[in-house]
Amino acid sequence: MRLGESAGKTDPGRVRRRNEDAFVVDPPLFAVADGMGGAQAGEVASRLAAAAFREFREADELGPEERVQAIIKEANRRIYERARTDSEVSGMGTTVTAALLTDGRVVIGHVGDSRAYRIRDGRLEQLTEDHSLVADLMRSGRLTPEEAEGHPQRSVITRALGTDPDVDVDTLVIEAQAGDLFLLCSDGLSTMVSDADVLRTVERADTLDAAARDLVRAANTGGGEDNVTVVLFRLETDEAVEETLVAPVPGAEATETEQESDLEDTLTGLPPVSAAAAATTTAEPAIVAEPTAAPEPLPEPAAEEPRRRRPPRWRKRILWAALGLGFVALILGAALYGLSRAYFVGADEDGRVTVYQGIPFDLSDGVGLYRERYVSRLQSSQLAAGERGGLFDHELLSYDQARARVATYEAEAVP
Repeated sequence: MRLGESAGKTDPGRVRRRNEDAFVVDPPLFAVADGMGGAQAGEVASRLAAAAFREFREADELGPEERVQAIIKEANRRIYERARTDSEVSGMGTTVTAALLTDGRVVIGHVGDSRAYRIRDGRLEQLTEDHSLVADLMRSGRLTPEEAEGHPQRSVITRALGTDPDVDVDTLVIEAQAGDLFLLCSDGLSTMVSDADVLRTVERADTLDAAARDLVRAANTGGGEDNVTVVLFRLETDEAVEETLVAPVPGAEATETEQESDLEDTLTGLPPVSAAAAATTTAEPAIVAEPTAAPEPLPEPAAEEPRRRRPPRWRKRILWAALGLGFVALILGAALYGLSRAYFVGADEDGRVTVYQGIPFDLSDGVGLYRERYVSRLQSSQLAAGERGGLFDHELLSYDQARARVATYEAEAVP
């Protein structure tokens, strides 16, 4: 078995101005990193993580799992030290999902909500579990998959590189088969494109490079609300993996410049729309006038009975309109009451524990019935899973109650 095709693409999407994702295609190592932290901090964090995979050779002699863990921990150290010494990128972090090929196996290392998938025998299987608030709530049974899709905190991750001096790395070992295709991606793909569409897109493409482009295009067609990055690689028969992977691969030292060169291709617009079918017409049969008999004399009109007067239709319409307006006013009144009197604890996009004023409900993407009232220096990743579940249960509280809950954890975790 040997490594066959491989490909990687990244794109800023259609909403974000900057691309905070990075990827590595450097066989036998592959990785995707999704940075966070605002301004340029997320971009710095993901680039530091990618650089660790290309540069850190001290782990080369370790076993496969230990090697993946060592590289990810080195990436964490670099990001944490940079954030600690540079105030402009303080609080930055990044996800990372990596794969190492060795001896017919694929070792996956994972921190955050970027994902690893395997396609085998026409089936797409998610290999990693998201380290996110919504995933924690789903695993505990407090949230259904349908509720998770529209949850206002669905982008909050609970584990990342760079937020603490040490990081827990999930690893798993996959026994590979010839024909297996592996996909690493940031959440810009998984939140925009369904699993069924991902599988369909990959199987329809002639090459992995075309598949990567089509997946990025599908994410942008679906809204492109986040940066999107995909890495694909396939295993084939005949040669041993280790023999193939020791050879230098052209383009292994791909940098941001090479990644950015793909933007023009992936932003060329939406897929072409098929033309509507032309309308068809049929000849109408000729109409032949038939002779008619002479009209019979009309009967004498009978005296008309007085009709009952019906209420005008406009009165009913006014009544229904008034009821509809009353219902809308009731909903708005309840929302305004919640916004002014209720508070709950959550986390912002950068993972900081936050007290929100309002109710945890989104009218649409980017439009929620809540606003930030207090943002703590405490990161959600600093809390244990049980602590996050208790703190982020979205129970409506008074402002003092919400602050008191946060203060309990701040006393323990915030210096």
